Amino acid sequence: IQCEWVQFQVLAAKVLRSMLIKFLFFQDGRLTFHPGSQVVKLPFINFMKTYGTSFLNAYTNSPICCPSRAAMWSGLFTHLTESWNNFKGLDPNYTTWMDVMEEHGYQTQKFGKLDYTSGHHSISNRVEAWTRDVAFLLRQEGRPVVNLIPNKAKERVMEADWRNTDRAINWLRKEAINYTKPFVLYLGLNLPHPYPSPSSGENFGSSTFHTSLFWLKKVSKENHIFKIDWFNKNHRSSFTKTKCLITKFNLNFIVGEIILTLHQLDLLQKTIVIYTSDHGELAMEHRQFYKMSMYEASAHVPLLIMGPGIKANQQVSNVVSLVDIYPTMLDIAGIPLPQNLSGYSLLPLSSEPSKNKRKVKNLRPPWILSEYHGCNVNASTYMLRTNQWKYIAYSDGVSVLPQLFDLSLDPEELNNIAAKFPEITYSLDQKLRSIINYPKVSASVHRYNKEQFIMWKQSIGQNYSNVIANLRWHQEWLKNPEKYENAINQWLTTHIASQFE
Repeated sequence: IQCEWVQFQVLAAKVLRSMLIKFLFFQDGRLTFHPGSQVVKLPFINFMKTYGTSFLNAYTNSPICCPSRAAMWSGLFTHLTESWNNFKGLDPNYTTWMDVMEEHGYQTQKFGKLDYTSGHHSISNRVEAWTRDVAFLLRQEGRPVVNLIPNKAKERVMEADWRNTDRAINWLRKEAINYTKPFVLYLGLNLPHPYPSPSSGENFGSSTFHTSLFWLKKVSKENHIFKIDWFNKNHRSSFTKTKCLITKFNLNFIVGEIILTLHQLDLLQKTIVIYTSDHGELAMEHRQFYKMSMYEASAHVPLLIMGPGIKANQQVSNVVSLVDIYPTMLDIAGIPLPQNLSGYSLLPLSSEPSKNKRKVKNLRPPWILSEYHGCNVNASTYMLRTNQWKYIAYSDGVSVLPQLFDLSLDPEELNNIAAKFPEITYSLDQKLRSIINYPKVSASVHRYNKEQFIMWKQSIGQNYSNVIANLRWHQEWLKNPEKYENAINQWLTTHIASQFE
């Protein structure tokens, strides 16, 4: 592949931007370029880095599945589409960038996880998001555990992802290769989402991560991150970081299967490949796991673009985010961009000058916005990220103190310097408010949560007490069900308008 790649830049201009493939899963974006990630060998991801452009500061617009994907598919910030949680995303008939490309002659196909429209995820997940303001603390998920398959030859651990990868490959081999018009293929992976944990109870969430000796033996034993320092407030556990590394192996092999197929079909030289994620994984940084946070491990995502007309071995330090995918896809296809998008095309940052002749009317701003309104937190969260600073505001901006990190000096985000630099904090808060009226948005989310919960409660009638007691939090709820029902009733009768006046 490497020998043929040197010829890519001299191929006929007519086919340079005819075909696109996009991967999506979840992964801490720093693992694609951070020196610490070199403890594992990732030949295909490194191939994309060598022959494409890497975005070093790419972020999710909401660190949870559905809202993040809604931003990517719509090109709009979360508050503009009101994609508040994993149940509330885009309308099923929403016009996405893929729909627009299909209208302009592209053959389109999607495989795997989509998760950007409303109405999905479990009842428990919805209720947890709606009741996040209730004055109780109930454990919803078990602690992560691992299921080690004792088979040194077992490669396909996440079998559903591999089946979707096979479907994508078969589509390329049997259909795409015969098309006379350009195609765009989307492959969404579930990696590294966990499996259900039967030992914790039927309704107690998914916290079991599957792996095998085939993958485990590939992790370097010399890796310093497996030493647990229980006194380090930013420690990482051996299990969670091992899980992230094993995930990288799996993703690398899946990406490799697609790249090799394109090469074998003589399509690689005229196909643009985009590799990204909907959010990251905390992996016990700041003593947290999963996502739902504005810390780097959760909000920072990988973003690599490779293909004809894309700069090779290029690293871009500008802050970018997933809303940039929509205009980028249309820009690659030469389709005029809508004026209302929140994002900007990535081509001016990644393409060869001769390949990007379109004039850029609006300069990319030096910031990105991320926001979170879902479960497992009791206040809406807003992040303004610039080249140096990360400013995080909560709720109405008053009831919860903000955070400020200088990522140039404190990349692990251990020192909140908001109080130390009040002028910078104030300036960034004013900038954030000019982008989004976040106290007003927070109030809207409060109202939405309460309205949705009341509708749900009414829909299940007399069976309410039994249903709510047996959701994912059932192990703790059943210890004192009357206490928790009373807490919800008190929340339902509390007026929220005064909090945000």
